Amino acid sequence: MSKKGRILLTSWAALILVLVIVNILIAMGNQSIQAEVAERQQEIAQTIQLETLNRQLITVLANMAIKTNDEPLRKLLAETGINLDAAPESAPAKK
Repeated sequence: MSKKGRILLTSWAALILVLVIVNILIAMGNQSIQAEVAERQQEIAQTIQLETLNRQLITVLANMAIKTNDEPLRKLLAETGINLDAAPESAPAKK
């Protein structure tokens, strides 16, 4: 084999080695990103479950504040953005 042929093959081998190393680094980066995304998806799923519980809790507290005319509870709800003085929302029209 000629000297040019050896240099060419050595260059190709070095290039392939560099590309393999880059591929390994990218794959490791992808794994960490996938783990982060999976963690965020789990947090979102838990948040959705807690949203339902939070709505139920707020409804119970609001009903209790209205029935017992509990002024401190009304103030607490008002501080968190729950307005009990507003007219209740009308039910959507049935089709």
